[in-house]
Parts: sequence; C-alpha cells; structure tokens
Amino acid sequence: MIAYIKGKIIDISEDNLILESNQIGYNIRISTGTAGRLPGIGEEVKIHTYTYVREDAFWLYGFLTKDDLDIFRRLITVNGIGPKGGLAILSVMSADDLRFAILSGDAKAIAKAPGIGTKTAERVILDLRDKVSLEESLEKSFAGGAKQDLGGASGSQKAAKARNEAVEALSALGYSPSEALKAVKKVEITDGMDTEDVLKLALKKMNG
Repeated sequence: MIAYIKGKIIDISEDNLILESNQIGYNIRISTGTAGRLPGIGEEVKIHTYTYVREDAFWLYGFLTKDDLDIFRRLITVNGIGPKGGLAILSVMSADDLRFAILSGDAKAIAKAPGIGTKTAERVILDLRDKVSLEESLEKSFAGGAKQDLGGASGSQKAAKARNEAVEALSALGYSPSEALKAVKKVEITDGMDTEDVLKLALKKMNG
C-alpha cells in the first residue's frame, strides 16, 4: 500500500518512530535495531514500510533498507511469527546475522529475541532455509559496501569472487557462516588480491 515515506523525524522511541511528511505525522513501528541507526530528531530520512491491516488495527512497520523489509516479509510468513515477532527478531540481530543463523541452523541466536522460544526459532530455520542462500546473503551483505578502488568492473568481479570464496573457505574450516562473513567484511579487498590473500587477512582478523 505504502512503499516508503520520506520525511522529518519528530520523535523516536525504542519501538516507534513519528515521521512528518507533507504535514502528516506517521506513527511507524520499528525495531530497536532500526531505532539505533536512525539520524537525530529533525533530520530527514527515508523509511521503507510494510502495511499491516486487520479488523481492529492498521499499522505501519518501518525499515531503513529494502533488505531489512525483505527479511521481515519472509519472517512473517512463518507460522507463529507475526509482525511483532518479526520486529523482535530484528531487534536482536541484523538481516545479515539472521540469514546466516538460518543457513547455519543457529536456533539459539534467533531464540534470544523476546517472546521467541527455541521451537519457534527452529520453525523459522525450517521454513526459511530454502528461501535464503549463501550467495544471496553475500551479495546483499556487500552490496554497495565496498568503496575501495577495485579497478573497474573486472576488478570488482575478481574481488567479489575472492571475497565469496574466502567466506566459503572459512566455513569449511569450521567457522560459522556469520563469523566468516564478519571477518571477511573487515578486510579491505583491493584489486590484485586473490582468495588466499583475503583468507589470510580474514584469519588474522579472527585471531588477532
């Protein structure tokens, strides 16, 4: 119904945002993770929204990125996870961390969300495991994030290949997908670096 709202921040709490756009104040439910990443009162921001309608309620749920909105939409397809549960999960972990928890079967990490028990967390993994992939997770995680000079399109492709293979290699060494991704994200990958170079630097980040 409403794809996004761009406006001025009037008020922020840990679970709610008031955004003014065209002299209308929108009450938008948000996760604590989103609340922590918002700019200050009076600043302008673009919020991607999900509209939730039922007989006794009409709510807007807001997210800073389309990626966050996408993972929220997937979460609420799981039986027992409504919008409130989806926000609870995204309050304790990022979209990246959630995807990797799903891929690695880490129910304990998901169950840290308020109101989400182990059985519900296991259901999230079971229902969504086939709807996310390592390749998708890596692409979304790094999309727009690499600002270093990678020598044009061919350089970017080479860097992406080295990055992805390094994550897979770390996972094969026994590290969780989430740990592997976080380590590789800390490496400044430049044109000319191969998988071995990225892997060595990532291991240093993990061990040092």
